Amino acid sequence: MSLVVENLTKDFATRSGSLSVLRGISLTLRRGEALAVTGPSGSGKSTLLHILGTLDRPTSGTVRLEDKDPFALTEPELADFRLRRIGFVFQDHHLLPQCTVLENVLIPTLVHPMADAKEYVDWARELLDRVGLAARLDHRPAELSGGERQRVAIARALIRQPILLLADEPTGNLDRKTGKAVGELLLDLHRQRQTILVAVTHSTELAGTFPKRMEVNDGLLE
Repeated sequence: MSLVVENLTKDFATRSGSLSVLRGISLTLRRGEALAVTGPSGSGKSTLLHILGTLDRPTSGTVRLEDKDPFALTEPELADFRLRRIGFVFQDHHLLPQCTVLENVLIPTLVHPMADAKEYVDWARELLDRVGLAARLDHRPAELSGGERQRVAIARALIRQPILLLADEPTGNLDRKTGKAVGELLLDLHRQRQTILVAVTHSTELAGTFPKRMEVNDGLLE
């Protein structure tokens, strides 16, 4: 199983004309590989990640995951593809404040649930145990530290057992020590699950822990 990107471009319309943010990016990652993408602010790192996650469409070029082109699908099919195959971890954890830790992790399972919902609950409990939060299942996000909230977000990203795991500045809001621990956890769970992991980061420390590192410069991935 692999992620194959070929000749990917992304243009945005501005008052002064078309702005090319991505200019012919090609990339291949196989299951079990992890890539850190760095680059200056405004270089197109997050744009690339959003296209890989099918949250945005490219101007031209192709993205194929498991030899499927998600952008050839209808909107309902694309939503289902994204839900089943892609997990997201954002800089801001985006947890629902009114829900418990366990409920937040289970949110992606509310669409097309398993016939036996207990399987999801058991898997959510196992994930939360792996991220060190087995004793915090009934806590609300406000009762957690920043690092703990991000751990919940990582568990939530893995609940549907995705093939592609995307992280956008996953340690950006954390102090150095907590960020290091969260980065190590992300890579450890990636190795256990054998996902394809792509992380966008400004942190040279986090990027340095990844086996593969590339930089977005002038719309190109080098």
